[in-house]
Parts: sequence; C-alpha cells; structure tokens
Amino acid sequence: QVQLVESGGGLVQPGGSLRLSCAASGSIFSSYPMGWYCQAPGNQRELVAVIASGGSTNYADSVKGRFTISRDNAKNTVYLQMNSLKPEDTAVYYCKYGSRSWGQGTQVTVSS
Repeated sequence: QVQLVESGGGLVQPGGSLRLSCAASGSIFSSYPMGWYCQAPGNQRELVAVIASGGSTNYADSVKGRFTISRDNAKNTVYLQMNSLKPEDTAVYYCKYGSRSWGQGTQVTVSS
C-alpha cells in the first residue's frame, strides 16, 4: 500500500511560478518511476513529466523548458518546479508512483 500526499498548488498570475511536492509513504521502492499528470475540466488526465529512479526525465511538449521534475529518493519525494506559468496550465495536478498509485490531486490555477 502506497500513500501519496501532494502540496504546493494554488493561484498564481501568468508568468509566475509554483513548486509542487509529493511525499510517498508505505511500501516504497526507489527503483519505481514517479511522475506528475494534470487534468483540466472536460479533459482526460495527461502526462506532464515523469522521472525514473536514476534521474532520467520525460516531459510533455507543452511544458518543456518551463517545468522541471526532480526527486529525492531519501525522502521518497518528487517535485515539480513550474515556471512561466500560463492560463492553459490551469488543472488539477496528480502525483503518480509506479503504475497504479495516485495522489489526491492539487489545484493549480493560473489567472490574473
């Protein structure tokens, strides 16, 4: 059983920054990938970024150059640094561990 707790969402103006955190607890293996997904109203949940245990990363084209994913295996925590935020980044952001474990989501709203 894995529990994921996200934090760091909120309201930010266009061009601003946010840092999301996701702390994992329970039966954690640092060899599993961790990632961030987002879901806007009326849309399907989609990949934002994923990071493997060794640090290799993959990003959605829409966030490349603006978002950075990182992880601290000692703390079982994954981060998403979000810079140059746009209104279209508004969504609920979910943390994912491995292939099946999801967090409860944190709302990110980009608006002036």
